[in-house]
Amino acid sequence: MPCPSDSAATPARRVSVDPRGPVLVEGPVEVVLDDGTVVRSDRFVVAVCTCRRSRTYPWCDTSHRPRQRAVPPTEDGNPR
Repeated sequence: MPCPSDSAATPARRVSVDPRGPVLVEGPVEVVLDDGTVVRSDRFVVAVCTCRRSRTYPWCDTSHRPRQRAVPPTEDGNPR
């Protein structure tokens, strides 16, 4: 638990949690991975993946979004 004196010296980071998406963190951000590797992003807002589907993990690449076909198939299953 942080000491009250620590909060005055260090500015707080804002974190936004989306239950269906990534965690948004005001950057810059350093993330420590399971294997101890530290990755850093200097962006002003960073999307951290929580679903682990991202090809750029730990950064979100929107892989959590459901994919939809642009044109629905016809009744026989063939594209129009």
